[in-house]
Amino acid sequence: MHARSAPTLPLRRRLLVAALMLPAVWLLSRLAAGQELPLTPECGDDEPTPRNPEGPFYTPRSPQRSSLREPGLDGTPLLLVGYVLSRGCQPVAGALVELWHCDAHGQYDNVGFRCRGHQYTDRQGRYRFETLVPGLYPGRTRHFHLKVQAPGGPLLTTQLYFPGEPGNARDFLFREALLMRLADGPQDRVGRFDFVVAAGG
Repeated sequence: MHARSAPTLPLRRRLLVAALMLPAVWLLSRLAAGQELPLTPECGDDEPTPRNPEGPFYTPRSPQRSSLREPGLDGTPLLLVGYVLSRGCQPVAGALVELWHCDAHGQYDNVGFRCRGHQYTDRQGRYRFETLVPGLYPGRTRHFHLKVQAPGGPLLTTQLYFPGEPGNARDFLFREALLMRLADGPQDRVGRFDFVVAAGG
């Protein structure tokens, strides 16, 4: 999110800034425990989630699954959770959420589907991936790649970034508006990001 004066920020952004003042560990531990995600109130003046480049390592036809953790795959466990919302802040059921990223050593699997998968949001618009914290590789800060699409809507290709990473300031693709909220849950680290997309007709 680029710096702007508080009165000009869209309503949902102001509410998210206020939410960041809540104890992050309490909020995200609720998410890790599978409890109901707190939904942002009505936010019809909000902007869609920014796009970010796909990158060279996308592989189509990933498996439908919510867990990207596999035997023998080391790294720090992380839950990635959130909502897919319409421009009117309504949860989008059945939205595609596809995730891919490098492993803990900064390597992408370009032959199989390690650290790759997709799922569809539930009736409340929620998604949840069990995965690992991606590693680093030259030229990039730590990040996830995603594609998000409401049923019948346009496809959003973007990336998510980790707060507090030294490489954020050096990565020319980094956008502050794509930072996750991150905290330690009861078992795993938990990242939260709500996508705002154009709904289908």
